[in-house]
Order: sequence, then structure tokens, then C-alpha cells
Amino acid sequence: MDLLHYTATELGEKIKAKEVSVKEATEAVLDRIGETEEQYHCYVTLDKEGALKKAEEVQKGIDDGTLTSPLAGVPVAIKDNMCTEGMLTTCSSKILGNFVPTYTSEAVKKLEAAGAVILGKTNMDEFAMGSTTETSAFGPTKNPWNTEHVPGGSSGGSAAAVAAEECYYALGSDTGGSIRQPASYCGVVGMKPTYGTVSRYGLIAYGSSLDQIGPLGKDVRDIATVLEAIAGHDSKDSTSIERKDTDFTSALIDDVKGMKIGIPRDYFAKGIDADVKDRVLAASKVLEEKGAILEEFDLPLVEYAIPTYYTIADAEASSNLERFDGVKYGFRAEDCEELHQMYKRSRSQGFGPEVKRRIMLGSFVLSSGYYDAYYLKALKVKALIKKGFDEAFSKYDMILGPCAPTTAPRLGESLSDPMKMYLGDIYTISVNLAGLPGISLPCGTDANGLPVGLQLIGNIFEEKKLIKAAYAYEQARGAFSIDSVKEAH
Repeated sequence: MDLLHYTATELGEKIKAKEVSVKEATEAVLDRIGETEEQYHCYVTLDKEGALKKAEEVQKGIDDGTLTSPLAGVPVAIKDNMCTEGMLTTCSSKILGNFVPTYTSEAVKKLEAAGAVILGKTNMDEFAMGSTTETSAFGPTKNPWNTEHVPGGSSGGSAAAVAAEECYYALGSDTGGSIRQPASYCGVVGMKPTYGTVSRYGLIAYGSSLDQIGPLGKDVRDIATVLEAIAGHDSKDSTSIERKDTDFTSALIDDVKGMKIGIPRDYFAKGIDADVKDRVLAASKVLEEKGAILEEFDLPLVEYAIPTYYTIADAEASSNLERFDGVKYGFRAEDCEELHQMYKRSRSQGFGPEVKRRIMLGSFVLSSGYYDAYYLKALKVKALIKKGFDEAFSKYDMILGPCAPTTAPRLGESLSDPMKMYLGDIYTISVNLAGLPGISLPCGTDANGLPVGLQLIGNIFEEKKLIKAAYAYEQARGAFSIDSVKEAH
């Protein structure tokens, strides 16, 4: 079997069994990146020397028994909004084009402690603002299934790198679907954990009450294993939660008998592609055949999720992005005669159009006279959305639906129409507003051969139920990758 075809946990087992060395695995991925990166553009920064040096260190740790994690020696890619000491961290923005952090984010630290080999930083929508990875200051990433299409966003570089076998797994961040939607578009598995499960320390903030770090991988076992490694309380993050139930791999059981799954009628009403609808409902039937109990129900307020999300997220973004002023770090405009001119020019030249649009919208909804009419109202609707989910979870173990209304759009299609891009998040953003966990996994392809993603949404702290159901579906579905799907056809 080709080294690159292994999942992260399979490779970890081969390394432990001394069938493969960490250096061999790292070199194989670096060679692959050398062959395909020009075509896909998954990375902003690649650290070949650092990865090979780390591979030797990790090998010693595995050999002397100090590194025992299932991920020890497995190469990983990190989204470019997580700080890594000594490595460029740009958020795919010109304003941070020269920013090298002096510390490492907690989630990345945990992976390093487990013996992960960091390959580099993946491309993303600028400051995670976008759904296609086209707002990056360094150019778009392309979907490995079809390079004329987007990989989704904002974690598009991470999802595409996993799909293109340019890494074994990756970390992304999810503010309104930014792990699950690109996972859906790129035919990989992605999970957004319950808010507070993974520390946000060192994650460059977009919407602080919504952002959450999570894994992207080739299968559900990889997702459970990585989540187990990065979860945990962190005193440096005030929203971090102390949890005792982070043994996520214990939920890898092929059994959904008696599990009650709710299917919202609102998710299948209008605006959804026929192919997406058919594949997702076919996946639900697979779970039903395995003993799950399916039931349709009404989940109101879905139509208000998008305006609510963009009001809250942009308000938080306008506040969070105030710190990028050309003074302390990052890009500074030249030929400025006084302070305010330097602020204005640095921000005007450093931020891209989508980021500017969201900062302006956020500043507007927070301004006096509009705060009550927009921001406060959005917070009230957010509470109602959470209440709607609470009622659903009093009856169901989880909710099943699509990840996005369509498969991956063509490059350039969404950028010309921001509203179209925002509407692409309709099935994912409610999960962030309510702080819930959600997982996306492939459930087939559309007529054009592009992957369709199935989304499972759980109640807070119930990732294990999602992992169990996703694993059961995956066992029934069989292998899913670009090569396996092409062979089947």
C-alpha cells in the first residue's frame, strides 16, 4: 500500500510496529507536496527543514518509549490562524504577512507533546472570513476533486491538504461551519467540538463566542483520535471547559440500534440541490437499516440564523481586529506623516475587501442608535435558536442534515455575490450560535463527481454519540477517497 494512502492512525500503528520510520513518512508527504502543491495551493508556509528535524527527534522518543500517542510521528498541517512559535502565522492576510509569533497555541502544543510532525501552515480565507478560501491574500486553494472548484472555507487549505494527501490530518477552526463545510466539499471528515472543549489560546480571534478548533481527517477514527489529543481544560482560555469524558475513541462502535435521529424538514425544503438532498436522505436510510429510529420534525428559526450569525460574528470581528493597527506587529504603511494617517493607511492597505466589509458591518451594528436594533436583537434570536435545539434534543439523540445546500461551487462564483457565499453557511452556523458539536462526513458524490457531506449535530458535550453514528455509517459506506471513488466508477 502506498504510504500516503494510510489514515493518520494506520500510519501511527505502522510507525510503532517499526514497519515505517517517521522520516520516511515525512519525506513521502513532502515529496507529494512538491508534486501537487503548485496545482492545489494548500499551504501558505511549508517548513521542510523543521519537519525533517522534528521527525528525527520524534523517532528517538518513539524508540525509547517516551512517545506513546497513536499520533506520534504522523505529519500534520495547521491552519494559518493558530500561532506557532518561530513560524510565520499570517491568517492569509497582508496585514500579518511578516508576523512570527513568540508562542504556540495550546491545541498545537498538545499535538507537539503527542509527537506530531508539523509540516506547515495551510491557506485559509483571510482572518477566516469567507466560505471558499478565495479571500486569502495569497490566492485561492483549489479543490483536489476538481481544480475548477473551490475547496470551501475558511479551513479550505486544511481540507484540501487532507484530500490531496499533502498531510495525514489537519487542524482547522470553525466559526460558522469553517471545518464542516470544506470537509463536505473536499470529501473528508471534519468535526467542530462543543464550544470550550478545545482551548482557543493562540487562535487568532474572529468571533470569540463562536470560534472553535477542530480536526480534519480521512476517517472518523482519525477525528476521534485527534480530538482526544487536543481536548482539555486550559487556564489560559477563560471559555475552556473542564471535561472528564474526552476519551472519544471509546465511541468507535458500529452500533446505532435505538438511536433517535431527528431530520429537520426546514433543511430539505427550498434552496437545496436535488443531488445533495438525495445523497443525505440515502445516508439516513443506511442508519435506519442499522437500527436507528428516524423522524422528521420542524426546527424553526433556521431562516433567522444567517442574519443573526453575521450580526454577532461581525460585531465581534470589528472588536477583535482593532488590534491590527500597524503599531505593534504586522504590516505598516509607509510615508505616513502622523499617527491617524498611519492607522488608516495600514488598515486600508493591509486588509482585503471581505474583511473590511465585515469590520464596517460590525462597527455599524455596535454603534449607538443601532446597538439595540441589531446587535441586542441578534443576541435574543441566538438564545431562541439555542432553545429550539434544546427542545429538539429532549426528543432526539442527534439531528441529521446536509452540510451545505450545494456541492463545491466553481472558483469565482461566490466572490461576485457575497450573499450567495453567506447563504452557503445556512446549515452550519446554527451549531456555532448554540455552541453545539457537529461532524461532517462524505456520503457520496453528485452528478459531476463532487463530494456531498452528511452533517450530524449533537447536544452539548455529546460528541461521542456523533462519533458512534458517524463511525457506524462509515463502516456501511466503505472507503471514500478520490482514488476509491474513481475506481468504483
